[in-house]
Amino acid sequence: MTDPHDMDTRFELDDRQRAMLAEMGVRVWMPKSKIPATVPAEAAAPTPVSKAVPAVSPVQSTASPPNMVTVPVVDISALPEGIAQMDWAALQSAVLSCTGCGLSQGRQQAIPGEGPATADWMVVGDAPGEDEDKAGTSFAGPAGQLLDNMLKALRLSRADVYITHALKCRTPVGRSASQVEVSHCATYLARQVALVRPKVILAMGRTAALALLQSTEPLGKLRSDVQSFHGVPVVVTYPPSYLLRNQADKAKAWTDLCRAASLVQS
Repeated sequence: MTDPHDMDTRFELDDRQRAMLAEMGVRVWMPKSKIPATVPAEAAAPTPVSKAVPAVSPVQSTASPPNMVTVPVVDISALPEGIAQMDWAALQSAVLSCTGCGLSQGRQQAIPGEGPATADWMVVGDAPGEDEDKAGTSFAGPAGQLLDNMLKALRLSRADVYITHALKCRTPVGRSASQVEVSHCATYLARQVALVRPKVILAMGRTAALALLQSTEPLGKLRSDVQSFHGVPVVVTYPPSYLLRNQADKAKAWTDLCRAASLVQS
């Protein structure tokens, strides 16, 4: 795991945030701050995004666009008309009834996304899994619990963040989404970004990065810089399902979250 002296982020954590990071499995090497152990009343309640989060180093400038893949031609006639002009109600209905690609045949239900109509934070996962397909919500099961703890470490909750997936239907077990399938749902995702108007997008996984950046570059390379989608900063990080299997990378994910928080603050 990374030597603390090599980390380029320095921040103060109170006892509440340390507890949340412990739940995530992230080891913290920094000495405890002198903030009193008692949590203020306002910190105990759901905290708006504008509340203080760990201070980080100055925000890096947005990176040059990554190398793009060729966007496949999709049959847009299979998608509803006027997605780019839809309001939330129409968009939700369109996603739930979508049969634009073969993934619709293997789902129990489509997962459109959830959260406030507008938000500073937008979290985009890869594709719904079996847990999400059963529950009908984004980031369900153990991966969802880990995401909740990651948000809590930043003094956020699901009520503060719009959460969705790059794909709106689950993929078959053991198979990643194809570029054509990603392209079908990319129109829905673009409209969600336009409606939410986030200050930062947290892309959690390679499929999320593909949908937003049209890039198949390794996740590690995309993590190294702040990317951009239609002018909105994009921070790429690991998906919670991966972090559950690779505990050592949770510290890297925490660094990514701090980078995203600094963009919101700025």
